[in-house]
Parts: sequence; C-alpha cells; structure tokens
Amino acid sequence: MARRTVTLLLSVLGGLLWPSLAVPQQTSLKDQLVGTWLLVSVDNVRDDGGKAELFGSNPRGILIYTADGHFVLVNMRGDLPKFAAKNRDQGTPDENKSVVQGSIAYFGTYAVSDADKVISAKIEGSTYPNFVGGPDQKRLITSLTADELKFINPAASAGGKLQLVWQRAK
Repeated sequence: MARRTVTLLLSVLGGLLWPSLAVPQQTSLKDQLVGTWLLVSVDNVRDDGGKAELFGSNPRGILIYTADGHFVLVNMRGDLPKFAAKNRDQGTPDENKSVVQGSIAYFGTYAVSDADKVISAKIEGSTYPNFVGGPDQKRLITSLTADELKFINPAASAGGKLQLVWQRAK
C-alpha cells in the first residue's frame, strides 16, 4: 500500500513539474514583429558613406505588422508645411513638392526569413507608384527586442540605403 501511495505521489508531482521542465520554444521573427511600431529615426546612408536624416530630426511614422501577413507603413517629416488654401486639392507646386519629398506610405503583404533575418514586403499600394508591382522590397533586420526594431532598407527609393529605428507602441 505504501508503495502505491509513493508511486501515485511521484506521478502527481511529475505531472505538476513537467511543464516547468519543458524546453521553451524560440519565438519566430514574424511573431516578434507583429504589432505596432513608431518611428524613432531614419538615416539615409549614401554610397560615399555620408549620412542624412531623410525625414528631418523629428520624423513621424508608424509601421504595423499583422499576424496574418499584412503590413502598412507611413513615414513623414515632423515639419511638413500646412497648405495655405486649407484644401489638399489646392496645394501650390512648392507645397505639393514638400509633401511628396517629405513622406512615404505603402502597404501590402510580408514574409520573414528567420535564417536570413530578412523581411520581404510585396507592396500593393504606395504614394510612390514605382513600388507597386515591382520586386519584393527587402528589409534586413539588424536588431529586434521586445521594444525596439532596427532594420536596413538596402535599396531606398531616394538612393543609398536607409537605417531605420522603431519603438514598439505602448
């Protein structure tokens, strides 16, 4: 009888301890990306090594990755000029130029390669129409923590390569 009690007790304890003995599963990069990210900085690194803040010293932006593989990105200068006419259809040529050169927005679907640490984005719509229907855009993840994402866009639409830093929205 004592033997059965000990066996039963060990079985119960083993069942209770088993989950804590399990090896934790590594979370995929895609799972870590899912959520909303706010732009901290974006630097354009030119071929000659020079750097420039592509959207100024106070850029604004948002990047959203969904679990089902969709994304949206909107980036802009923090100092975009207001239109004098107070109507976006009546911007002056200079106002329109400032907005086009000071912002980018696009959306589509994405996939992630854990082995290469690469995000591949298929762009379905963009304020820069040349992105639509083109080859997948690649983003090289250089750092990813619970609160910060850093990646490089090796083929920026304005030339050079972009180094972007994002902070998870809270």
